[in-house]
Amino acid sequence: MHLPVLLQETVDALAVIPGGSYIDGTLGGAGHAAEILRRAGSAGRLLGIDRDVTALERSAERMAVLSGEKVLVHGTHGELRCLAEANGFAAVDGVLLDLGVSSDQFDTPGRGFSFRFDGPLDMRMDTTRGESAADLLARLDVQSLADVFRRLGEEPRARRIAQAVARAQRQAPIVTTGRLAEVVTEAVGGRSGPRHPATRVFQALRMAVNRELEDLEQALEEGLRLLKPGGRMAVITFESITDRLVKQRFAAHAGRWVSLQQGGERWEGELPAVMRVTRRPLEAGPEELAANPRARSAKLRVVQRCEASAHG
Repeated sequence: MHLPVLLQETVDALAVIPGGSYIDGTLGGAGHAAEILRRAGSAGRLLGIDRDVTALERSAERMAVLSGEKVLVHGTHGELRCLAEANGFAAVDGVLLDLGVSSDQFDTPGRGFSFRFDGPLDMRMDTTRGESAADLLARLDVQSLADVFRRLGEEPRARRIAQAVARAQRQAPIVTTGRLAEVVTEAVGGRSGPRHPATRVFQALRMAVNRELEDLEQALEEGLRLLKPGGRMAVITFESITDRLVKQRFAAHAGRWVSLQQGGERWEGELPAVMRVTRRPLEAGPEELAANPRARSAKLRVVQRCEASAHG
C-alpha cells in the first residue's frame, strides 16, 4: 500500500487554493497529488510528472475518480519547465518534489534498488532509457567509481570498495544486487552496526544512474521560476546530500535587502526571490513513524515566491 510521506504537512504548507494550478514533479503513487487536487476542487489543475511508466499508469487509475484537470506525463523533474510549458502550466500556484525511491520501486526485486532481494542490478527509475547500474559498474574505472561512492554516497571507504568491485568484475561481471552487496560487505570486513555495509554504495549508484543531483538542481531553479508571486515550492528529501542541496539553493534565493550608502536598497540574492515558509525542515511525527518507518529520514522544506513588486 502506498503511504505518502508527510502528506498533511506538505499539502498544508503548499497552502492549496480552490481553482489553483499545481505541478507534482515526482508523481509516484499520486498520494500527494490526489490530496492537492481534492483541495483545489473541480476548477483545480494538476500536472503530474514521473519517469516511471508503471507509476504513471497506476496513478492515472487512482486519480480518475477525482474532479479537476489532470495532465500526467512521462518525463523527469529535470525537464520541469519544458514539460510545464508544453502542457499549459507556465505559471502555477505550487510545485512539489518528493524525491528518492518509491516503495513500489524499492520492493520490486526486478528493479534492482535494494540489497534485501537478489535481482538484476538495474536501478533505473525510467526503464525505457539510460544505462543500468551494472552497465555503470562495468564502464567506470577504480578512481571514477571511488568518486561516485564518495560524492553521492558519502562513503568513507570509497576507494577500498571501488578496488574490490574492480577485482570482482575481472572474475565475472557484477550483474545482480546480491553479488554487489557481497563484494561490498567483504571489502569492509563484514557487517557491524544496524546499517548494511552496502547502503551508501547502493545509494550512490542509484543517484548516478538516474542523475538525481543534476535533475534536482535543474528542477529547483525551474520550479521557482514557474511559480506565480505568492506561489509555493515544497521539497521532500530522504538523504543528507539532497537535503543539503535543497537547503543551499533555497538559501541562495532567500537573500536580503542591503541599505546603500547613497540611499535606497539593493537585493542581494538570486532571483526569483523567495521567503522561507519552514525555517527548519519538517519531519514525521511519532504516529507516522509507527505507521511508516520509511518516513524516518524524510525532511520537508518549503519556500514562497515573493511578490514581484517587492523583489522583482
